[in-house]
Amino acid sequence: MSSDAAAPSAGEDPIGYFLDDITYHGKSDRTRESYERVLRDFESFLAEGGRPIPVADASHRDCMAYVHGLRGDTEPSTVATYASYLHRFFAYMNQVGTFESNPMTLVMEEMDESINTDPTRRELDLAAMRTFVARITHPLERALVVTLLKTGMRAGELCNLDLRDLNLATPGPRPDVPVRAGLDGRPDSLFVDAMPARGAVVNGEERTASNKRKRKTTIPVDDELAGVLRRWLAIRPDTRSDAEPLFVSTRDSWGQRVTPDMVHHIVESHAREMGWYTDGGGAEENVTPHYFRHFFTTHLRDRTGDRGVVKYLRGDVAQDVIDTYTHEWGSRVRDVYDAEIYTLLP
Repeated sequence: MSSDAAAPSAGEDPIGYFLDDITYHGKSDRTRESYERVLRDFESFLAEGGRPIPVADASHRDCMAYVHGLRGDTEPSTVATYASYLHRFFAYMNQVGTFESNPMTLVMEEMDESINTDPTRRELDLAAMRTFVARITHPLERALVVTLLKTGMRAGELCNLDLRDLNLATPGPRPDVPVRAGLDGRPDSLFVDAMPARGAVVNGEERTASNKRKRKTTIPVDDELAGVLRRWLAIRPDTRSDAEPLFVSTRDSWGQRVTPDMVHHIVESHAREMGWYTDGGGAEENVTPHYFRHFFTTHLRDRTGDRGVVKYLRGDVAQDVIDTYTHEWGSRVRDVYDAEIYTLLP
């Protein structure tokens, strides 16, 4: 990796600048190479036209033309991945003040690449999912599964939750840990940050998982999830971590923050009992923590008809949309969520 003195400037080589920055932020060499391949291909696409265009001057039509050119010879999932790389690049350069706007915002809204509509994926109805949840009796395991199903968050985001990220109107038994300032005035809510990355020290503890959320999000907690969390907190083991993780192991790693591997193992073991998981089954057949994100998205989207609220809850929208929903959190997001979120328990 280049030194600061030799690093490309944002104006002369914005792609090189971005690649250096994501390396500084802890992205792997493989991730950097993937971004570089896509961004340099986009740069070449802009240069090959009759009117060569600098990356910084690309419009949303240029971006749409590039994405359209990928279709046909490229799998839809790969097209979505390439588009998401461009979107993150432009969003970052806009955030640091180098680019005036993000031309990929409109493209992504049309593609809606973050919501999986794969017709081959297993589809479970609410009755089947309620049967699944009812079979889970351990307070930790039920709390993990219900939180995933009620919020649509990723396994890594779940593992990174601390006690301060949960504000229950009726807290029940829990350590005396103040909730974060951003949850003041927002009872029955969960805060999911966008910042924690694997290896980073957050709230005094080195993290073993990364959050992949585009923006920090406040997610409502309904009565059902609140009750499940209170039952878990009533038996939650003490931990030596100053961060006071919300979910900690009750097995071999007693009192230590749960990891994505632990969450995957718990979900897999219960899914196998239902016949929803087989070795080598793949994403189309197997029920995993990520499947719960898909379940949350499709069911809540179909019930609300409001893709904006669903994308806000998933953390999949740009900063301007986040700002709108954050401002209207108490009226729009909370009201829509409370009215439409499905029940999972008898």
